Formats: sequence, C-alpha cells, structure tokens
Amino acid sequence: MDEVLTTVGMREGARAAPFLKWAGGKRQIVARILDVAPACIDTYYEPFVGGGAVFFALAGQGRFGRAVLADANAELVQCYQAVRDDVEAVIEALAPYRYDQAFYYRVRERDPARLTRPARAARLIYLNRCGFNGLYRVNSKGRFNVPFGRYRNPVICNPAKLRAASVSLRRAEIVCGDFARTLDAAGPRDFVYLDPPYVPLSATSSFTRYEQGDFGLGDQRRLASVLRELGTRGVPALLSNSDCALTRQLYRGLRPRRIDARRSINSVSSKRGAVGELLVKSFAF
Repeated sequence: MDEVLTTVGMREGARAAPFLKWAGGKRQIVARILDVAPACIDTYYEPFVGGGAVFFALAGQGRFGRAVLADANAELVQCYQAVRDDVEAVIEALAPYRYDQAFYYRVRERDPARLTRPARAARLIYLNRCGFNGLYRVNSKGRFNVPFGRYRNPVICNPAKLRAASVSLRRAEIVCGDFARTLDAAGPRDFVYLDPPYVPLSATSSFTRYEQGDFGLGDQRRLASVLRELGTRGVPALLSNSDCALTRQLYRGLRPRRIDARRSINSVSSKRGAVGELLVKSFAF
C-alpha cells in the first residue's frame, strides 16, 4: 500500500474514495470487481473512469503500480487533473460555495472555459454535489443544464476526502480520449476495467434510435471487439454492462455473469432500485 496514502488517511481520517456522485457508479458492486481483479497489477487502465470507485478501491489496497484513467468528458478529466495537481487550490476555490438555489444557477451559468483549472474543478464539484441526483447533462450547446437538487445539508467540500483522492491520483495519468486508443499499450501484467455507458434496457426495440445516441450501437459493438482483442493479447480485462438481449448477443461466447446492483441516481424515480448487470471477462472466471 502507498505509504503516503496511509499517512494521509491516518492524519485526516479519510481513505481514498470517490468525491463525485456519478450515474452508474460502481460502489454497489466494487467488491465483486475486486474479487476478480489480479492481486498485483503493473498498470491499471480505466477508460470510462466516471466516479472512479474501482480506481480508488484498488489504490487503497495498493494493487497497482500506476494507472491510466480516461474519459470522453473533458470537464470530468480536467477536474481529476486539478485535484491531482493542485488540491489545495481546489479546496480554496470551493470555500465560497453554498447550498442556495439562486447561487446554484449563477454558478451554472458561468463559462468553465473562462476559469482557472482549480476554479473549473470546484465548479464541477459544486454542481455535482448540489444538482439534481448528481447528474451530469449538457444541452445541444454543450452547457451544463441539470436543475437544482433538493437536499437537507449537502457536503460541498470535504477537504480530507479531496486530499486523500489527490494522493491516489498522483499515481495516474489522466487523459481525455477514445477508449480503444487508451488501451493500446496494455499488456498481460496489467488490468483493464471497462465501465461504458450502459445499453438501455429498451434499446433492442429500436436500434435506429439507439444508434443516434452519444454512445450508440456502433460504439457498443466496437467495445465488444476491443474486449475480445484484449483477450487475444492476454490482457486481463473486465467489463460491466446492462443485462439485456443485446449485451448477451454482443458478448456471446465470453460467458457473461449476471449480478444485481441497486441504482439510485436515475432522473426517473420509478427506474431506481435493483437492476441486472453483466460482468464479462477477457479471461476465464
């Protein structure tokens, strides 16, 4: 285990853990993922990092030497980079933020491109902590448009958690890019975890409509090919996705395993609760 991380955890009373809420986060099933991950990993790859629950859990156990984290969301990537490189500036930038509806909408309207990197990260953390259900959503112009959330007393800034996260992130290269390119250098002594945008459970009834999404059927097919190619290269890799006819078709022959997970960050309350997910490996269970 990283000695510095252990010292920080003892002093601050915090372990490395996600500091953002993220739709589809893996806190519910992280123990299952850790059970099948290699005990010793040279480089850990996570090309859909999201809230980073698996990364922080593996870091806390000292399971890898270094990590490569990636995401297509540039705001998320820059937030992680800022917390890694200048966490004290991020904490300072968060100090003026408060849980107030009018204040929230003023912050939401700020152009992140005009902010320094720490201020940009603070803005994202604030919107994530105080926005509706911790969602991340942008409009056709790329502007964040999640409405104000209703909470009793949300924690906007947790300095101990951010500092512990910063220590873990110092072991990671953090990039914004395509998942396939991120994995070009992965080898047999590494480990890859793939947590893509899930196939909607109703996707099989409308392939055309699904194909028009940000991560459509073509991307899902390409991802399935990448997982098989990693297996051919002898790279240990694990993928999670929704349990539906389409995903079972995409990963036929790889013996996907079904698990149940609880989802609580859905904009539609009736769609929260236990759902079926698949775990698929590039190597034998």
